[in-house]
Amino acid sequence: MDVKSLKKLKLYGFNNLTKSLSFNMYDICYAKTPQHRQEYIEYIDEEYNADRLTAILTEVARIVGANILNIAKQDYDPQGASVTMLISEEKVQPCEEGMEGCIEGNTPEIVLAHLDKSHITVHTYPESHPDKGISTFRADIDVSTCGHISPLKALNYLINSFCSDIVIMDYRVRGFTRDVTGKKFFIDHKINSIQNYIADDIKDLYNMIDVNIYQENIFHTKMILKEFDLDNYLFGTAKKELLSGEKRKIKQRLKREMAEIFAGKNIPKV
Repeated sequence: MDVKSLKKLKLYGFNNLTKSLSFNMYDICYAKTPQHRQEYIEYIDEEYNADRLTAILTEVARIVGANILNIAKQDYDPQGASVTMLISEEKVQPCEEGMEGCIEGNTPEIVLAHLDKSHITVHTYPESHPDKGISTFRADIDVSTCGHISPLKALNYLINSFCSDIVIMDYRVRGFTRDVTGKKFFIDHKINSIQNYIADDIKDLYNMIDVNIYQENIFHTKMILKEFDLDNYLFGTAKKELLSGEKRKIKQRLKREMAEIFAGKNIPKV
């Protein structure tokens, strides 16, 4: 879905608005044995290793119309991975001999002023409960841009890339830019909810709630899958291998885990 821009603004100088979109994405499963839990973490580490994450972020940069300046990536021991990508709105020419502010073969120093505003990062956190069999994979993603490009364009692609049970998103526009008369603009596009930019087929899958502070250009949306099928949450064990009492307890544990993550707090047992 396209970002709904305000009437074309004639700006004085550079567009200084910084648009930041942050995700916490969660995948939850039940792994019955310590071996299954270890295998789940190994599976996640392979499925979302640094190379795969780099490919996802590269596509994000393409979708929002940004140019990649630098990529740093790392797989961690024993688990997890990180990728940081510096981006810019406009292409930056490599240094040539005699160019001011340059060391030949590198990027001009003048671009460093914008690197703290335009970046894409992802960090992954696979982990498991020590004795309850619940394993959780969390991916934290930040897409921060300055200028006309907007991270909202990559919203649906990122949600689809991780197939998450729970998605928690924050979007904020910071700073201001000026038009040619000197008038300040604290936002340059129309929005009253992140949900405005989520595709209908994705919205059909999730229950969603918003907490928005419109006057501060802060928008918060939480999503949790509507449907629950135990088969989709078992790792290393088939549902038919479980007794009915086991299935009931596992389902309760999984639903409790999801409810607490969605609420952002521990829920007292009744």
